[in-house]
Parts: sequence; structure tokens; C-alpha cells
Amino acid sequence: MMIDQIHDLQQVYRNILHSMSRPGNISKLNSITKKLKEEFPCNHAFFLSALTFLDAEVTFHVIANEVKKERLTEIISSYTMSKTDTVDQADFILMLQDAPEYQIEQAFIECKVGNLRDPQLSATWILESDLLSNSAGLSLSGPGINGVQQLQTGLSPSFWQKRNEKVKEYPLGIDVILADFSSQVACIPRTTSVMITEVV
Repeated sequence: MMIDQIHDLQQVYRNILHSMSRPGNISKLNSITKKLKEEFPCNHAFFLSALTFLDAEVTFHVIANEVKKERLTEIISSYTMSKTDTVDQADFILMLQDAPEYQIEQAFIECKVGNLRDPQLSATWILESDLLSNSAGLSLSGPGINGVQQLQTGLSPSFWQKRNEKVKEYPLGIDVILADFSSQVACIPRTTSVMITEVV
């Protein structure tokens, strides 16, 4: 791996933080992902997002087909020193595009949403997505958005319906980081209202 794990990952962090404070805003990681020469079982923006947030102090759970799940778990653990955990205990849920629907449903049922004293003790989902664009698909509103922001993710409407169920008791909920194959990231925090505007 040719990236600088301090300087480059700090840049990734700043980009994701920018997108988290401006939900639906798409940030580009091309200048960093182009340094990655190794092939991974996920896209490079997804991999960098995981590297940025995971370390020995947090845990993660991968949702993917069994072959990719085993490989990605091994790679993430070796690069970050983070430990894998059950979905109900994991601090981060890493979901690949080929994740089986039943695993996604189970993860939504079981994942952490925090509690009223410590709402930050919740799971952050990092998702591999189709090409992100600010076109119709989802209509976002809330803090950090001037009016309404459109976002196309390629994830199914049922995914976003389940997500909306998990955030309806604010400040409890989950935060979402999306990463696509064009080295783009976007974020949807729990404070954001998501309306499905067309079948995606």
C-alpha cells in the first residue's frame, strides 16, 4: 500500500467530516485512492473510509457474501488492529454491495443505536454504493442542508425505510457513510430526514 497512513487518512477524515456536516454533499477521494495499487474485496473509497475510522479501540462487523466477508475481515483487522464482533456489539457495520438481504435485515434489528445518556454509543454504517450523484432518489433535509438535497445511492428503498426506523427516536440512531467505485463519499447522519423520491 502506497498511501501515507497519517497524512492521507487525515485528508480522508476531513473529507468525510465535511460530508457529514453537509449531508448529501459528495466529496472526492481520487487523489488518495489512485495511490492504492492492491486489489481489495471492496472499492478503494470504502477501504479508505474503514481505515480512517477503525483502530484497536473499536470493533467492526462485515456484511457481505461469505468469501468477501472472510477476506475483508482479515484485511481490515491486519491494517487497523480492530477486532471483529457480533453485529449487536460492533461499533462499525461494514456493508458491501453483495450483502445478502437477510443479513442486512438482521443487522438493522440488532445494531447499536446508543442510549439517552450516551447516544454516541451507536453503530456507524460504512456502505459500498453505486455511483453517487446529486440526482433524484433520496430527498434529504435537516441540519447542514439548505432546503433540500437530492442524493442517488443505488441502495434499495427498503434499506432507507429500515434506516428511517432506526433514527426515529432521536438522539438514538445510526450514522451512514457511503462510498462508491468512483472514489466518492457522502454521508447521512442520524439527524437527516430521508424521503424516498423514486425507486432506486
